[in-house]
Amino acid sequence: MKRAVVVFSGGQDSTTCLVQALQQYDEVHCVTFDYGQRHRAEIDVARELALKLGAVAHKVLDVTLLNELAVSSLTAIAFRFRIMNRTPAAFRIPSYPGATFCF
Repeated sequence: MKRAVVVFSGGQDSTTCLVQALQQYDEVHCVTFDYGQRHRAEIDVARELALKLGAVAHKVLDVTLLNELAVSSLTAIAFRFRIMNRTPAAFRIPSYPGATFCF
């Protein structure tokens, strides 16, 4: 039996990966990271979508401890930037420090 694990956010890219994995593997499990995101509904939607598409299981891993490493606009409720020789557009791109840390 061929098995796969898909890191699944519920977004377009990871959904495409999940659909492909479901076509190529007998058993597919999904993992979503809880990094303390402000949009908590993302986790619920990811779980619902993963199971609806046919994943065997969906697990949520708590990685909120990474919030101690840096501040992110994805997790901070009130986020203020100090602009130093940078354009404001540079601050509009949401990122999460350590997002690829596990890989």
